[in-house]
Amino acid sequence: MTLLQISGLKKSFGSGDNRLDVLKGVEISIERGELVALMGPSGSGKSTLLNIIGGLLPADNGVIELDGKKYGRQGPAQVVDIRREKIGWIFQDFHLIEHLSALDNVALALEIAGATSDEAEKKAMAALDRVGLSDRIHHIPDQLSGGQQQRVAIARAIAGNRPVLLADEPTGNLDIQSGNDVLKLFRELCHDETNPISILLVTHDPELASQADRMLLLTDGKTAASNIREAWGLDGGEEE
Repeated sequence: MTLLQISGLKKSFGSGDNRLDVLKGVEISIERGELVALMGPSGSGKSTLLNIIGGLLPADNGVIELDGKKYGRQGPAQVVDIRREKIGWIFQDFHLIEHLSALDNVALALEIAGATSDEAEKKAMAALDRVGLSDRIHHIPDQLSGGQQQRVAIARAIAGNRPVLLADEPTGNLDIQSGNDVLKLFRELCHDETNPISILLVTHDPELASQADRMLLLTDGKTAASNIREAWGLDGGEEE
């Protein structure tokens, strides 16, 4: 079942001789429960694409359909419901509040979205349990490893039961083992039979990308299905 459908997405910056066409008609379809890795050269528009999908930036043209809702060219103020109900974000930096426990970091985000304190705490505890941190709920960020802090950030992103997660270089600040652990967690979240999540993962690491269900390459303003290892010359040009 298709959860996220992106059609003809275009975005330019500047005007006249200074006009830069970043996205030139992006087409992406993501199924419910699918982990899709997106790679591309620096400056290819990966973050721009995520910002448009996440409702932080309007596109010039194109349509995004997410779980029955259509948007794309609206400004951030017009798609608050998309950001609140449909999409969770995970970044390279964890963006945790230093003096709050793991539980309170997750619960606070839910309260800001309108949940009561009791409801927020219950959902936060469930989300932390789902990412394997039920024994760390009262630890503040300084008492957690980098991988554990990223798990708190993931719990915060999934606690509101949003169907899509956008992950922008989520392993960029982690060691190799912690990065692999995060990818394993992503796969578990996507393939959960009772409550699957779809994740669009931007990464520069082809080894991590190869663990996704599917890989896309963003180049020259468009996306294409790709054996990324082969496309980037990592397999000597031979098919796997």
